[in-house]
Amino acid sequence: MGGYWARVKGRWRFAMLPIGRALGAVGLTPNALTAMGLVLNVAAAAVIASGSYAVGALAFITASAFDSLDGAVARATGRVSRFGAFFDSVADRYAEAAVLFGLMGSLILRGDLRLAAATAVALLGSLMVSYARARAEGLGVDCEIGLLQRTERVFLLTVGLLFSDLLLAPAIWILAVVTNLTVIQRTIHVHRQLSQRDT
Repeated sequence: MGGYWARVKGRWRFAMLPIGRALGAVGLTPNALTAMGLVLNVAAAAVIASGSYAVGALAFITASAFDSLDGAVARATGRVSRFGAFFDSVADRYAEAAVLFGLMGSLILRGDLRLAAATAVALLGSLMVSYARARAEGLGVDCEIGLLQRTERVFLLTVGLLFSDLLLAPAIWILAVVTNLTVIQRTIHVHRQLSQRDT
């Protein structure tokens, strides 16, 4: 499954290169696009917090598209940098947290405290998935594995918001459970890799 998604992402990145060249030609930088994406995600979070889930979902998926655009511009214009990668990761964490906080606030206002609590668990799991990978890579272990990486989380949450009457609750519970299972999966993977090196 991981190999399949890696191939899909590789093809998507290649397809985005012409768009990256076009955006770079008009003077947009990768870091500017990252910042714009973060602002749009915060705006999407505000819409979701107001209870307009379908509109918020469209705003969220539009903002998430900037995850591809900043990288496409960086590759197409030769502006790939370590700071850009760092800034992109930080912006992604803030963006994801903002959207889930907005959703949690909306659910609290609706009186659905159980689903709000599940959203909080999903937020914790989402942040820990990213932290586990970053910490593993700091130890020299490739850790881009797991059931719910960022692309899958964005897709699942967007579908849940678009069809909130039927799918929002299942989407939140899946995020709450599977993100934390992904953390466990990554922990086991890192343990195996480091144990092999130690021996």
